[in-house]
Amino acid sequence: MSPTDASANAGTAPIADIGSDPSPGTSENSTNTGVGLGACSEDTLELRLPEELLALFEEERAGTGGEQHQAEGTAQLSSATSAGDDLLDRVADWGPTATPAGVFHLVPVCVERDVPLVGRWMNDPAVAAFWELAGPQNATEEHLRAQLTGDGRSVPCLGVLEGTPMSYWEIYRADLDPLARRYPARPHDTGIHLLVGGITDRGRGLGSTLLRAVADLVLDKRSACTRVVAEPDLRNIPSVAAFLSAGFRFSAEVDLPAKRAALMVRDRSLRDLL
Repeated sequence: MSPTDASANAGTAPIADIGSDPSPGTSENSTNTGVGLGACSEDTLELRLPEELLALFEEERAGTGGEQHQAEGTAQLSSATSAGDDLLDRVADWGPTATPAGVFHLVPVCVERDVPLVGRWMNDPAVAAFWELAGPQNATEEHLRAQLTGDGRSVPCLGVLEGTPMSYWEIYRADLDPLARRYPARPHDTGIHLLVGGITDRGRGLGSTLLRAVADLVLDKRSACTRVVAEPDLRNIPSVAAFLSAGFRFSAEVDLPAKRAALMVRDRSLRDLL
């Protein structure tokens, strides 16, 4: 099942992102505590892509030939995707970005190193209600490995702020995800799932700040991407508000396997206006 995100603000309901699970075993996004897709992983693993998307994918393939966290995350990602099949333009190489909250860095997850931390966050009741990955660490490990050993259409990352891992992210190809069946997807649409791990990092606008920063990173590093999307649970008002504050616009209501979601979109053409 795909998780929903937890809220971006401390003490509020968790934030959710768009849709069924992103690429192999991802979850919904949350801004505050846990942002992510819930029943996503099951959907994604059984995904049967439309013929037009498969053709697009083949064309694309034919045309392409903390420091410790970054190094290990890069190695982990490299083992999961070959040079010619990186569908997200090498997230591991995106590097740090400056935000009003400090220097922020998306670092691909290393299972052996990061499962205890991510598993602890997943067992936070505010996160578990949406991501549905509470329980033994092996549940978290399976969720992460499904993405890391997949075809690269979803990359799980730690969000490292000023050298401290404080959030979990999934950057995924929304156009190659089951979500694409629920809205008029465009080639290279990129989805975001987020959960903010620590209670002290919630409820002070940090979720919105980081969502804006990561959406800008996607648009800066993925020249073919014209839109960043997310699918918070409609009932999760704090989450929807966080996306709106981060420059996303409400596009539509979308029925997903585990929820009715608000389709949130950040357009390249409007990024300087919202």
